Amino acid sequence: MNSLEIFNKYESEVRGYIRSFPKVFNRAKGAEIWDEDGKRYIDFFAGAGALNYGHNNPEINRAVIEYLQNDGIGHALDMGTVAKRNFIKSFVECILEPRKLDYKLQFVGPTGTNAIETALKIARKVKKRTSVISFTNGFHGMSMGALSITGNRYYHDENYGVPAYTTQVPFFNYMGDEVNTVAYLRRILEDQSSGLELPAAVVLETIQAEGGINVASESWLRDIQKICHDFDVLLIVDDIQVGNGRTGNFFSFERAGIQPDIVTLSKSIGGGHPMSLVLMKPELDKWSPGEHSGTFRGNNLAFVAAHTALETYWRDETFAKDVQQKGKLVESRMQKIKDLYPELIVELRGLGMIRGLEFKDTELASNICSRAFELGLVIETAGAQGQVIKFLGSLVITEVLINEGFDLLEQAIFDAKSAHEAELPANAPLEEVAEVL
Repeated sequence: MNSLEIFNKYESEVRGYIRSFPKVFNRAKGAEIWDEDGKRYIDFFAGAGALNYGHNNPEINRAVIEYLQNDGIGHALDMGTVAKRNFIKSFVECILEPRKLDYKLQFVGPTGTNAIETALKIARKVKKRTSVISFTNGFHGMSMGALSITGNRYYHDENYGVPAYTTQVPFFNYMGDEVNTVAYLRRILEDQSSGLELPAAVVLETIQAEGGINVASESWLRDIQKICHDFDVLLIVDDIQVGNGRTGNFFSFERAGIQPDIVTLSKSIGGGHPMSLVLMKPELDKWSPGEHSGTFRGNNLAFVAAHTALETYWRDETFAKDVQQKGKLVESRMQKIKDLYPELIVELRGLGMIRGLEFKDTELASNICSRAFELGLVIETAGAQGQVIKFLGSLVITEVLINEGFDLLEQAIFDAKSAHEAELPANAPLEEVAEVL
């Protein structure tokens, strides 16, 4: 068998990223990965945002290895362990107390969609209402409840029996500057004839990552929180991909000065290990013991990794400032690309270390990412049609690698554009592309 044949023969057709990045990878460090043939790639993908602290972070690895060597508890359901206690203490001291946030922690496991399911469940339980409001182009996960508030039709199938009682409303600037989507939401909530039930919660991402790097304004977020308060509706912020420092602050909502009723965290909160967490205001913690459970909600290796990440990066503001500075470099490199190709690109958008370039031609965006991978750069698309090329590199990536990666992306855009103009097929051999160039 060749290197990919075993996957093609035995693994489900549902596999996705292996099609975009058709290599067998062998090792990784920081923001670099190598395939089994030794070819090096710069990683602008970071495990879809699960590796904010990079591949094989040395501090995290050291702590986990030491824990394993000392026969530390691995699996403990929701029993008390030293690893969990250390994580809670660090999370309170490094994250909650400096931001004057008062939340109870619920460990759910081990994926982001588990956190969303839990948040929806507790919101409905507390408010004794079934309806939930979410937003156009939102993405919240692949289990049934999470799917019900996910906008993209691609992920839906009527045969799934996705639960009802959810309504999507327009996100910030979804209908352009001329339509005030906050006023629209307020109106349909206050109008008894709008046909909309009073919801238990409003669920949103402050930056829609999979939806195309759609950034809500600070004032819009504050207005949404005000509506929730006015109508006795809970505000749930899904910070699974854009939290954990991605925007330059630990939480993506900090810039707006809001305090959601419920926050969901996953991906990078585990320091590279599976972990999922729901934060809720203390008065919302209405669970009875064991009413909501899960076998793998006590991943102690993740607690060790997460504790180490917090102590290494979040004891002061140094790391956050570094992320913000790198974000400016990423923005400047993307702006340069936009200026080079105004005929190809609609706009640049994003914040901190999540940025996107929206292309007019979806196929071209896809071809650019494919060409970038051939050159040694892992980068993916986002948006409803995959029209946005998304930067999601780890937060510990060096400026040298950022610049090297963007040099490769610029080359990939030039190559893909030239091949497109020459009417070469997307999968044309590199030799043919080279002849055109």
